[in-house]
Amino acid sequence: MDDASSISIQVEMEEQIAITFPDGSKRLFAKGAKPFEFADEGAVAAQVDGALVDLSKPLERDASVSFISIHSRKGLDILRHSSAHVMAQAVKELYPSVKLTFGPSTDTGFYYDFDYDRTFSPQDLEAIEKRMAEIIEKNEPFFRKEVSKGEATEVFERMGESYKVEHLEDLPDRVSLYRNGSFTDLCEGPHLPSTGKIKAFKLLNVSGTYWRGDARNQVLQRIYGTAFPDPQGLKDYLHMLEEARKRDHRKLGRELDLFSISEEAGPGLVIYHPKGALLRTVLEDFERKEHLKRGYQIVIGPQLLRLDLWKRSGHFENYRDKMYFTKVEDTEYGIKPMNCLAHMLIYRSQIRSYRDLPLRYFELGTVHRHEKSGELHGLLRVRGFTQDDAHILCRPDQLNDEIYAIIEFVDDVMKVFGFEYEMELSTRPEKSIGTDEDWEKATEALLNTLEGKNLPFEINEGDGAFYGPKIDVKLKDALNRKWQCATIQVDFAMPERFDLTYVGSDGERHRPVMLHRVILGAMERFIGVLIEHYAGGFPVWLAPVQATVLTVTERQNVYAEQVYRRLIVKGIRAEKDLRNEKLGFKVREAQVQKIPYMLIIGEKEEKEGTVSPRKRNGETMGPMGVEEFIQTVESDYPKL
Repeated sequence: MDDASSISIQVEMEEQIAITFPDGSKRLFAKGAKPFEFADEGAVAAQVDGALVDLSKPLERDASVSFISIHSRKGLDILRHSSAHVMAQAVKELYPSVKLTFGPSTDTGFYYDFDYDRTFSPQDLEAIEKRMAEIIEKNEPFFRKEVSKGEATEVFERMGESYKVEHLEDLPDRVSLYRNGSFTDLCEGPHLPSTGKIKAFKLLNVSGTYWRGDARNQVLQRIYGTAFPDPQGLKDYLHMLEEARKRDHRKLGRELDLFSISEEAGPGLVIYHPKGALLRTVLEDFERKEHLKRGYQIVIGPQLLRLDLWKRSGHFENYRDKMYFTKVEDTEYGIKPMNCLAHMLIYRSQIRSYRDLPLRYFELGTVHRHEKSGELHGLLRVRGFTQDDAHILCRPDQLNDEIYAIIEFVDDVMKVFGFEYEMELSTRPEKSIGTDEDWEKATEALLNTLEGKNLPFEINEGDGAFYGPKIDVKLKDALNRKWQCATIQVDFAMPERFDLTYVGSDGERHRPVMLHRVILGAMERFIGVLIEHYAGGFPVWLAPVQATVLTVTERQNVYAEQVYRRLIVKGIRAEKDLRNEKLGFKVREAQVQKIPYMLIIGEKEEKEGTVSPRKRNGETMGPMGVEEFIQTVESDYPKL
């Protein structure tokens, strides 16, 4: 037998597996084939029968296989998580006494937390970046190994990585380790095939945090970085970061005198200054008006409710880590983290008929949640905040119409502020209440509405509320950043727990369904987003100060006072600057404060009974009467 025939027989005798591709086609490969052998160009991982795996994982059976592109959301996460490993490797090689904790990817990059006896300096970051570039240049492969928890514990005990050892206590009996070069980490993966796939990265900054986010634990240092598939993506992102620094709501909040957060008062607790309080009031007035137009009833619930109620609702079991508690006359109370309980008590206060439904209760309700110190961030993550919260009690046959009406409400409001948005359907989390059947019905109701109206959405597995699935609306600001604001949650469990009923057309008692929803979400968070979206230059209808009256000389002060009073009486939010200063100085100050209109009053305006408006961008509008100017301001108000 010649050599060619021997090889042919050997190939035929090899055990083969069938791989099905996304287009439905099938191909045969030798058992043990690895996805990288037939991967698409630009693939960084494979999805095998729905499971995400490394491209180097041998395939042992027939399977459906698709590939994850480095340009996809999942691919970007893999790139960034692999970059976090490379950063940790570089840190460990440069500073061997460092202890490792966690290093995940984020929506915008990655970070790794380190325990180190001195603070990382900007020079340290430069050195770490340089070492990362060297590791990337070596193109070191990522190797995965599955081991028992005991074996992994021995590995990290030898390495002196006490945080890894502690974390292993919470993990199952089998875990995976990843090695690249000299570095070994505890990780589920997957990762890039090799470090050389990292083409564009940058370390950004260092901040403090706590082990497991708990202020009672060890202080750690968190190094942030980002990575992109190509240098242009990184360049664009760094430009966006620079713009974001200029728009930082904490910086603008101080400069525009909108709010403060005082350590003396307590972290995560917002103090609104007059202009900030006025901005919030304008938003709240807009919200009340729009809710009343849509058939909502305004209600107000107490800040404290008996602990028994929180136990009945499931909050005590599933949410107590986020709650504050107190005792009054030997009775335990929970400070509300949500507004739903009082709304259910309102519903239950009388017998309801099927003809009464839907009932829509709206409350600008202030709640308090125990957020971890390391997670607090200006207005965007606080401990005390007000939600534009509503709960809709409806019949099951009304559910789809109510969900869609909320989506239309969200759409109307987002257009007012100039936001585009995306939607996610978040499904049942591990910790939840309610029956499988109720969860299935609730999820189906959200799906039916989204699909029935041809609304694009993504699935966010396991991120629903503990009492029901939800649609999350993520708006995009002027820098194309995404912010979670509106949410729509379907809840069969709470009406059951609180025995909410209505009398049906058959004279029998039936269970209503409850929708939890917000439109803007937390007012604090939304205001923070607005500040950054508009860079502090709010539209006229929203600006705390809409116009300031500026005199050329003190001789016009009497007329300027008359103009100012007229504006105030007509509901225009106005200020006046009658100081004996040069007009240019006054104009510049008003522009720094981002006031939409400066009304210039000189000798001519006084004589003719007019004002000369100047916009904050420097555009002049020419003389006009005070009433005409008032109409100009009023025309800017949203019309829904």
